[in-house]
Amino acid sequence: MNSSDDDFLSEMGDVTPIRRDSRVRLRRGSESDAAARLRREAAVTERGRDPNPLADEGIKPLDPWYVLEFKRPGIQNGVYRKLKKGSYAAEARLDLHRMNVARARQEIFDFVNECHTLGLRSVLIVHGKGERSPNQDAVGVLKGFVDHWLRDLGPVQAFHSAPPALGGTGAVSVLLAKSEAKKRENRERFMRGRVPYEQGSS
Repeated sequence: MNSSDDDFLSEMGDVTPIRRDSRVRLRRGSESDAAARLRREAAVTERGRDPNPLADEGIKPLDPWYVLEFKRPGIQNGVYRKLKKGSYAAEARLDLHRMNVARARQEIFDFVNECHTLGLRSVLIVHGKGERSPNQDAVGVLKGFVDHWLRDLGPVQAFHSAPPALGGTGAVSVLLAKSEAKKRENRERFMRGRVPYEQGSS
């Protein structure tokens, strides 16, 4: 990683995760046994095509004050320190308050991948601390899931609980990898105005 990895976009519009709803309402008693069987098989096939690999159960909740921290091999320590301090302005923000695990799972998957496609590098995810969760399927549980989910998403290079001004241990600052489009743009900018080296020239 070189110094260009620190050059993040300064402005970017709101990122709205894509929502999907493939449910079809059927009247009871209006389908034959064969039609019902085909519908069940189609539902199984559709679930098998789900591109979202994130777990939706089996993850333990984390303490409200637990600090989330993670970085992949190759991430420079200086870059990670800046992420921890909140030196990189968030180019997009996702708030998971009042979401259950199923919805938060899809929102994070869509949000991270869409931000990466758009070339964003630094984003903020607000998951809450869980201190006042009214039930078990709320923000207290979400903190544990977020810690697990972010590690399983390829575009995520590093993350750390946010500084107090940005939500503290109720939010997480996330560093995303450069998209292919951004890498190509940087290469083109680097080569602009340069004369190719010709072997044998004096």
